[in-house]
Amino acid sequence: MTDQAAAPGVPPDDDGARSADWAEEALREHEEFHELAPHAPGEAHLSREEQVHQKIERARARKARIKEERITMSHGAGGKATQTLIDALFLESFRNPTLERMEDQAMLDVGGTRLAFTTDSFVVSPLFFPGGNIGDLAVNGTVNDLAVSGARPLSLSAGFILEEGFPIADLRRIVETMATAAAAAGVQIVTGDTKVVPRGKGDGCYINTSGIGLLERDLNLSAASAQPGDTIIVSGPIGEHGVTVMLARGELEIESDVVSDTAPLHELIDRLLDATTGVRCMRDATRGGVATVLNEIAQASQIAAVLDEGKVPMRPDVFGATEILGIDALYVACEGRMVLVIDGAEADAALEALHAHPLGKGAAVIGSISDDPPGLVLLKTTFGGTRIVDVLVGDPLPRIC
Repeated sequence: MTDQAAAPGVPPDDDGARSADWAEEALREHEEFHELAPHAPGEAHLSREEQVHQKIERARARKARIKEERITMSHGAGGKATQTLIDALFLESFRNPTLERMEDQAMLDVGGTRLAFTTDSFVVSPLFFPGGNIGDLAVNGTVNDLAVSGARPLSLSAGFILEEGFPIADLRRIVETMATAAAAAGVQIVTGDTKVVPRGKGDGCYINTSGIGLLERDLNLSAASAQPGDTIIVSGPIGEHGVTVMLARGELEIESDVVSDTAPLHELIDRLLDATTGVRCMRDATRGGVATVLNEIAQASQIAAVLDEGKVPMRPDVFGATEILGIDALYVACEGRMVLVIDGAEADAALEALHAHPLGKGAAVIGSISDDPPGLVLLKTTFGGTRIVDVLVGDPLPRIC
């Protein structure tokens, strides 16, 4: 992880020169990305770190605008480019009160019955990797998008886009894995679709899954519900899925026994919600990782998420791989981990419930919610400094889900 500038209200890094360098870099990035003027009226007297904070706030307040003429891989990475594409195109055209909530699932009231509805597409490469394949990844990902709303997953759809020449044996293996994953999650795949594209026009197999679940609890687990004094918990070690997929591509001469963490979280979440009423919001930390989830919560709730780097659980081989690859593990996708924000007084009860389930044995408190600076994620590093963990820029790990 790299040193970055301290935000206003928090201590600067001991290495002031490096913080100043980062501040300059961050300023250039935001000025170029958002086409901002170097200084806004009244900013000239601020420190470089304070200018970074002010410019991030101004950049986020600007109306989203797509600068590119064509879609790039970054538009699918879950970071700033994805956010801009959604805000400037999809949300502008499809705008409605349900969509504007921008949660992982839509909450619907159908004749007095509260439902959760979600959809997701899976384009992972390679299709098969240690710990899973595109089939169980699709089922678990959709089940988890429903479960983090507090819903009980009921039924899924499965749409397949297949490339001419794709081996039937591989498709059978994927489908059988999906059936096993659905049975384990207690859901049925009740409808679907199949399309075939010419050879060379696809990449073997893509899957789209949609899901519907029943909201039986009177909860509103929105990203906008976090409050100062809350505690941030992650349900287990981070980064295992993304690192596994990267290593499975065989492009790196790194040997490791790390496997994907893909798993359905609905039983773990059910146990958690039975044990405590203090949960504010939950997100599965998929594309964009823990950092993206917390940025979404920080911006939606207008609070600060303050992480303690030394408390973030991570396998040593995952840490080593991310160090070699030069990527921040906080942005690496998980497929069987969730981040939850909970009333600080209920954190111990939540941890006890999570630790009692096999998928939550590695759960840990990783930070807290503060009121300043609003809309930002801060990381207290193991070296004693503090840096901003901003929304992901670019696409360091493409096609990992």
